[in-house]
Amino acid sequence: MKIAKRTVKPTDPARVAAILAELRKAYPDVVCALIHKNAWELTVATILSAQCTDVRVNLVTPALFKAFPTPKAMAAASLPELEELVRTTGFFRAKAKNIKGAARVVTEEFGGKVPQTMEEMLRLPGVARKTANVVLGSWYGIAVGVVVDTHVMRLSRRLELTKNTAPVKVEKDLMKILPPDRWIAFSHELIHHGRQVCVARKPRCVDCSLERLCNSGDKTWSSA
Repeated sequence: MKIAKRTVKPTDPARVAAILAELRKAYPDVVCALIHKNAWELTVATILSAQCTDVRVNLVTPALFKAFPTPKAMAAASLPELEELVRTTGFFRAKAKNIKGAARVVTEEFGGKVPQTMEEMLRLPGVARKTANVVLGSWYGIAVGVVVDTHVMRLSRRLELTKNTAPVKVEKDLMKILPPDRWIAFSHELIHHGRQVCVARKPRCVDCSLERLCNSGDKTWSSA
């Protein structure tokens, strides 16, 4: 599907469909990069991933979940114990407080099971829409919204799918133009693309399957 540059609105349905098709072709089996065995582990891992790489989180969580394998166990843990285990993820005091608080709420209010609605997820300390969307989408397969992390934010702006910089506004913009059945996969695809090809500095446009659809001012190569 060819889309002539600068002749259509950036959010034109045909252009958006072309972007989605290229992403699906490039990343057909993409999944969440955070290693987890259940909804609770994914919730904790996502809280820890704030301003931290998934690689680092994946190095930390095995020992954390071995020591405190359930929400009940983590709720009973001492903050110093949790702080030491998550120290290398950065902002460890706040993160330790949040995962302990989330564990308490899950245990006391939700019977030890991570809830399956956005409203209930947002009651967990340390959980905002991004974390809730990750858990609801990746574990439960529930498409309530679109995960907006730094990669999704950056690439959505480069592709002119949004002009906003606030995550909630970016999410609303994406939800308007993306079909609901692509909300979950789109974020995973864009995150992988942002890590592997469309990097923040000197994007590898010569290797990019979206290059012909992109009019970003910081392109490093153009086929036109």
